[in-house]
Amino acid sequence: MPAGKSATVVVLHANSGDTARPDGMTEVESVADVRYVTENGLVEALPGADVLLVWDFRASMPAAAWQVADKLRWVHAASAGVNHVLTPEVVAGEVLVTNSRGVFDEPMAEYVLAMALALAKDLPTTLSQQRERRWHHRETERVGGKRALVAGTGPIGRAIGRKLAAAGMTVTGLGRTHRVDDPDLGEVLPMSSLPEVLPDMDWVVLAAPLTDETRDMIDAKALAAMKPTARLINVGRGPLVVQDDLVAALGAGGLAGAALDVFVDEPLPSSSPLWDMPNVIVSPHMSGDVVGWRSELIALFHDNLTRYLDGEPLRNVVDKARGYVRGKGTS
Repeated sequence: MPAGKSATVVVLHANSGDTARPDGMTEVESVADVRYVTENGLVEALPGADVLLVWDFRASMPAAAWQVADKLRWVHAASAGVNHVLTPEVVAGEVLVTNSRGVFDEPMAEYVLAMALALAKDLPTTLSQQRERRWHHRETERVGGKRALVAGTGPIGRAIGRKLAAAGMTVTGLGRTHRVDDPDLGEVLPMSSLPEVLPDMDWVVLAAPLTDETRDMIDAKALAAMKPTARLINVGRGPLVVQDDLVAALGAGGLAGAALDVFVDEPLPSSSPLWDMPNVIVSPHMSGDVVGWRSELIALFHDNLTRYLDGEPLRNVVDKARGYVRGKGTS
């Protein structure tokens, strides 16, 4: 390790795109020996490393990497979700896992509110008809007075609940356990209540982590339980929704519309019928990515690295067995 460096940090990044090698790492490099690698170089880079910064949330974590991670003590995900780093080896081992809670909460909540307003006010049709120079008066809907279900009661779900409530919606949360008088989500219902509560909802917002319990939570049965006038917004993970079932429901008029920022396969294939559906808004996994988001991610990691080097408790420590941040939860 170079003189003056007190830790070795491996940064796992992509070759290109949003998760390519991060800039602005000067402060991190001043206190640590930093090894930048893509997925193919992870096994070679991990021996002797103390810390792994997973900048590329799409990268896989091969078991072979953990077999050579002889000094690894801490894994930090540059994302809110951590399912991509919670491999069986990480969960079973003593390595700490932290995430980037706090960076994406408000931007994603603003996105959800924007999508709800866009669908209620029929902005896709307005823009389409503007391009056609077509003057066609019509009525739109209010969001005030509507009922919204927010699945996922972690920091992102809570921020979404606050935004929707501020717009006049009645918000209900969906999480692990039932509780009343939640300050951000009103009543929180257990996941098992999903079939019973769906028929009452005008908006269903998915901000839950991807777990065995939440995978495919919105399938044909769930969609059939929703009002034909209801709409779905997904900012959580693509596999929360059975995508073919959603396409069928939208095409048959069983659902009024959807705004989707995450998909089972990303990028969304050009052959997907979702691209052409007039009642669907597709965005490329960008709901939390506002100007300056990369700098915020690096600043959070640098703060935690300083804590690590000083022997202080880390921020955003994840309960590996349950997949959420201790004390805050995404239940």
